[in-house]
This record gives sequence, structure tokens and C-alpha cells, in this order.
Amino acid sequence: MTLHRRALLAGTAAALTGERALAQAPLTAPFQARPPVRASDDIVQPLPRSAPGSDLEVIDLWPERPPGGGGPYRSEYRFDETLTGVVTGVVRPCLLVIRPTRPNGAAVVVAAGGGYRRIDIGNEGLPVGHWLAKGGITAFVLIYRLPVENWRDGADAPRQDAQRAMRLVRWRAEEFGLDPDRIGVLGFSAGGHLAGTTAADAEQDLYDDLDEADSLSARPSFAGLIYPIITMRAPYDRTISSRKVLVGDDPPEARRRAYSVEVQVNVRTPPVFMVQASDDRIAITDHPLLMHAALRAAGVPVEMHLFERGGHGFGLGVPGSPVSAWPSLFMAWMRGHGLLKS
Repeated sequence: MTLHRRALLAGTAAALTGERALAQAPLTAPFQARPPVRASDDIVQPLPRSAPGSDLEVIDLWPERPPGGGGPYRSEYRFDETLTGVVTGVVRPCLLVIRPTRPNGAAVVVAAGGGYRRIDIGNEGLPVGHWLAKGGITAFVLIYRLPVENWRDGADAPRQDAQRAMRLVRWRAEEFGLDPDRIGVLGFSAGGHLAGTTAADAEQDLYDDLDEADSLSARPSFAGLIYPIITMRAPYDRTISSRKVLVGDDPPEARRRAYSVEVQVNVRTPPVFMVQASDDRIAITDHPLLMHAALRAAGVPVEMHLFERGGHGFGLGVPGSPVSAWPSLFMAWMRGHGLLKS
């Protein structure tokens, strides 16, 4: 059954609304507005054309300029990208679609990391998307706005993109042969923070409705968090890049809590799968442990794998290394939750 957001809103407290107020800005960029729920025939045009993912199908998230206004100026390209797949200069947030040969009805929105200063789709987004597609899962690699690129909604800009992505994929489920109740998120590092907030705080609307797609829920059916940034609270806030971008150097406690995923966990949070390496010096093990404790307290199903070594940013893992076991573990977890049925 399709999840409708308005049916989920009843009884959900909208705390911290004041910090998240939005202002809709007029269309200022010189590109053509598009219907928000129709397929795009365009091909991504990163810089340069030979960059990874340049031949993939694209879905623009917003029919005009994204909510709130601001952002970097580009006249021709959706985003800038290096030859190694590092994305910056995101003007038009979008989804890069990787279709499986034999879709099983499940889908995953993939959010690569980069400290909210860049998006490393070369290491995490595209390899993970192709791996998911081999397993019959339709992958949507999310190109989200970066708060450091002068978006007026700041730290909420990528969250708006993630919510819109979930609703658009759910809206177009029939077109892609998807089950609307088997659409999840998979995030890495800062992308894990984005995926976590999307899962835990899905009923907190961050933008005004644009069309019928926005009548659907932004809540994922499941969430995979791989070496995720979870909390902004001291003394665990040593993720310097993400913390500075999201809450600043010396934020008030209310702002720290507003962007700490574990604080947002509630009984409606979907099942969560987490992976972490004990020697990770960026997202220290306290991050997934805090999330694990919050999920257990809320009665949310959770599975966590803590490896002795692996560091940070290992993506799918070097073949033969201990952390390279996590993709198989994730597939087994999805199968156990009935998410891979034909």
C-alpha cells in the first residue's frame, strides 16, 4: 500500500519548527522549468563529459529552482564533477538512475558522503548503485545540494532534496516497476547522516508541496547507514567538516539536537542496518552506538556490524578485507525483512 504523508502526520510532533522555516524564492537561473513528475530524457552533463556517471538517466528533483533560493551559479550544467567522481557546484539536484536487468521491485536512494562539502559518487555512489542493480534493486544516486554553496536554507537544503527524492521515486514506482513499500535509503558518512535524518524525521516537512508527488510520504521503508555521521552533540562532535557545515563551531544545544539523528528517532523510524569500523577516526564508533541505543529504546528493528579495522570511507570495501563482507550482510538483512521478493 502506498504511503501517504498526510496519513502519517497525525499525532507527530513538529519540534524545532522555528529553526526550519522556509522561504520560497522566485526562479532566477536561466534554465527551463520542467514538470516535476515526468521522466527526463536528458543525460547528465557534468564537467567534463568523461566523468563517471555522465551517461546515466537523470531525474530532476525540482521543476524550477529548489526551495529557498540561493546556491552557486551555473548556466549550463547541473553540477561540476571531477574525473574521479567528486561532485561540487550542485545547481540542479537530481537522481542518477541505475536500472537492473531484472528488477525485483525494491529500490534504494543512495547518498554518498563528503562532509557536506562535496559528494563522492566515484567511491560510494556509483559503485554501490551498480552493485545494487546487479542484485535486482533499482538504484537512484542522489546529487544533493551542499550547504556550503550559499543555499539560503543552509543545512536544510540537502534534507529537502532527500525528502523530495523519496517522494518522487515513490510517485514513479509503477513506471520503474517498484513496490512503493520497498523503497529505502543507503547513506555513507555525511550521506549516512542525510539518510538517517530522512528516515528518523520524515514527517517534519521541510518545503511546501509542489504537486501530487508531495502528498506521498518521504519516510523510507528501510535505511542502511554505513560509517554514518550521527550526532552533533559533545563530546562526540569530532566530525569537523559535517559539524561546522551543519551547526557551526559553537552552536547552542538546541541546534546540536536538531541535527543529531539519534534525537529524532521515534517509533515510526523504519528498520535500520549499520556498518562501522572500530578504527574510524572521523565517525567514531560512538555514532552508530548512540543510534543503536536510540533505535532499541524506540523498539525499532536494528542490525549493526562493527569491524575491527577498515577506517573511514571504505565504500564497498577492498575485496578480501573484513569490511568487504558488509554488502552480503546487507543483502541478507534485506532478504530477512522481505525486501527482495520478486
